[in-house]
Amino acid sequence: MAHLEEIREKQRSRGTATILAIGTATPSNCIYQSDFTDYYFRVTKSEHMTELKAKLKRICEKSMIEKRYIHLTEKMLQENPNISAYEEPSLNARQDILVEEVPKLGEKAASKALKEWGRARSEITHLIVCSTSGVDMPGADYQLVRLLGLKPSTKRFMLYHQGCFAGGTVLRLAKDLAENNVGARVLVVCSEITAVTFRGPCETHLDSLVGQALFGDGASSVIVGADPDTTIERPLFHLVSASETILPNSEGAIEGHLREVGLTFHLKDNVPYLIGDNIEKSLEEAFHPHGISDWNSLFWVAHPGGPAILKQIEATLGLKPDKLRATKQVLKEYGNMSSACVLFILDEMRKWSLEEGKSSTGEGLKWGVLYGFGPGLTMETIVLHSANIDANN
Repeated sequence: MAHLEEIREKQRSRGTATILAIGTATPSNCIYQSDFTDYYFRVTKSEHMTELKAKLKRICEKSMIEKRYIHLTEKMLQENPNISAYEEPSLNARQDILVEEVPKLGEKAASKALKEWGRARSEITHLIVCSTSGVDMPGADYQLVRLLGLKPSTKRFMLYHQGCFAGGTVLRLAKDLAENNVGARVLVVCSEITAVTFRGPCETHLDSLVGQALFGDGASSVIVGADPDTTIERPLFHLVSASETILPNSEGAIEGHLREVGLTFHLKDNVPYLIGDNIEKSLEEAFHPHGISDWNSLFWVAHPGGPAILKQIEATLGLKPDKLRATKQVLKEYGNMSSACVLFILDEMRKWSLEEGKSSTGEGLKWGVLYGFGPGLTMETIVLHSANIDANN
């Protein structure tokens, strides 16, 4: 047993998993929120539904979103008219787009992260890929190995149909891989394209209309490893701890169902309150071991599920107006990009920190928290520490 324990210890890293690089990408097609209502009802041939059009306009005005990037163009919708309908068989057409484009968009973000990282692609040992759409065999993970020129022996993990909380899930998995495999360098890619959920309006399913107003397309990527070589690698954020929980009394709060008509989206009105009722408990459990109870002393990376969720978090915790500024900026510029969002927010935060001359990648603060919220209702909590601040503090 002593011999086996010695072998095991040699297989494990000594240090904490650390984010070493970040990359992001979007499609080129940009739609401004102020134009979206007219565009949406025109391309779905639904301009006669005047009450729903007025409702969508109000949702868009309150969304805090200025623009979004969406792979689907008007030309694509004209060529595939069933995608624009609410309930016409269209999964084949959607899959034809997604199976090809999800890996391509992911490759753009991953290539940026790899360039920033600065080491050879052959030194990537593990690949984690996450997407809500484009289920296929072999999957987007296999395609990315080929597109990026990674080693055929790269250990792959493919997560499909997780939803918005999965930006935390991939970091939790990357942490375990980096800390339990000496020398591991884990490439994480979240690639989200809403072609699977786009559909026309329906008078009896208004939650679908909310989804049309909020979601955008984007891909994000990070490289995670422990014991960084600081002569080459530049540590950004330590992944101190990670947890996941299903919130009580939340069954059916957020759901998605894959059908012949694509992925249908279902959302209950009480989602912001469910998150608000449970978020402080999760913070207490995560930060009590570190002696932290002032939530304004943290830097914040919260998934921007929508303005109502952000307002509920601020009100429940008494957060200062600037605590969620990185989250709000990403929501404004890109919309809700599902799992890819939180990594966009991390990138936004470290860029601001650099531009403003802060003493850390976390806007000058030592400790931070990353939240993912999504179907279940599932909540992921990641405790972060700015890597360029003494880890003993």
